[in-house]
Amino acid sequence: MVNSLHEAMKSGSGKTVIPRILNDLVQYTVSHFSTEERLMQESRYPEYPLHKRQHDELTRQVLQIKAQVESGAPVNTIEVMNFLKSWLMNHMVGSDKKMGQYILAQRKST
Repeated sequence: MVNSLHEAMKSGSGKTVIPRILNDLVQYTVSHFSTEERLMQESRYPEYPLHKRQHDELTRQVLQIKAQVESGAPVNTIEVMNFLKSWLMNHMVGSDKKMGQYILAQRKST
């Protein structure tokens, strides 16, 4: 999604791909987060409450941006790009990696 938006922005069509990217992002968050949350609960991940709050906040932000686009309000594609990059760097590379390591360790110990 980040790469798609970046390529569109380079060609001057960033605003035209935003609705599709946001729809894809909403679908991704629903499936990805529900799978992650199920795995965290099954493994009794001790940081589940914090991780769940992060998911809820990311979902809220995505839905807010999507509503803004759907209402016809102007959306800054650079801000959307920064949001996506921040999400990748902070949540997926940080929180998700930590959670994944915990789950793998739990499975190896059983």
